[in-house]
Amino acid sequence: MRHFSVLGVLLISLGGAWIYAAQAPPAGAPPAQGVWAEKARMFDLRSEAATVFANGKIYVIGGLARNQEASTLNQEYDPATDTWRDRRPMPFPLSHPNGTVLNGKIHIVGGFLAQVHVAAQDSNFEYDPVADTWRILAPLRTPRGSVGVVALNGKIHAIGGRDPSDRVLDIHEQFDPATSTWRQLAPLPRARDHMAVVAANGKIHAIGGRTGASKAMTGQHDIYDPKTDTWSSGPALPTPRSGVAGTLYKGLILVLGGELPPNTFAQNEGFDPKTNTWRTLAPMPAGRHAAGAAVSGDNVYLAGGSLRPGSGQVVPELIVFTMP
Repeated sequence: MRHFSVLGVLLISLGGAWIYAAQAPPAGAPPAQGVWAEKARMFDLRSEAATVFANGKIYVIGGLARNQEASTLNQEYDPATDTWRDRRPMPFPLSHPNGTVLNGKIHIVGGFLAQVHVAAQDSNFEYDPVADTWRILAPLRTPRGSVGVVALNGKIHAIGGRDPSDRVLDIHEQFDPATSTWRQLAPLPRARDHMAVVAANGKIHAIGGRTGASKAMTGQHDIYDPKTDTWSSGPALPTPRSGVAGTLYKGLILVLGGELPPNTFAQNEGFDPKTNTWRTLAPMPAGRHAAGAAVSGDNVYLAGGSLRPGSGQVVPELIVFTMP
């Protein structure tokens, strides 16, 4: 067995596979829960892609890949067999799309035609993972990339983002699949993009993100109540950052990674809506941003991303976080 330390994380080699476990925190600090492991790598270097869980599989869609700033790639990971396969590509290439799942279908919303926020799109695609088919649905009212996308109560919410003029937005639109229409709801209290947008306990949490240029990050935490169409403030993200991945895991809203040039973050922080408090969890093996997160069973899967700010050192890694 071999091990070494990097960024406060213990890396242990067991039969050639790496297991990542947080080292003991400083005296007096609470223990950082959880362990990290690496699974089968993707076929390609990937970042700024949409990552979702549907039909028992993890899907990584679009983003930077194969030396292209935007791609149509749709690749599926099977947690049961630890294998990847290619699926039918998106209708056209996108960078910085985001996605969610509703009624078994994957919805990919918004995106850019190239890196550095070029040509924000009004895209709204639906993918059926069983039939391996795509449909083009009613477009966003306002074209946006790096938009927060989440499903709640049978509807899809598209929150914030960045428009074709490279302005961050506070726009909040809701899509009803039954009528194939969008309507505008209460705007985000502070315009931003590159944030975590996660639904929990009947509400939507918009956390962190970027309010302008790459260094204009925030730890702001806004909570949307669909019953009243209003936003309220939640406890701020302990480590402000943008370019994060977010997901709901065992009742906690996890916010993972991020960037503040010239650095990236390995932080893994979890918000408990029941106690209204944040917890520090085991950090990632290395800092990264532009990765995507999805949950399957007892595991959080984090796909790809860049180890350096921007598109520097894009990786094909699939790393997995687990805690009791």
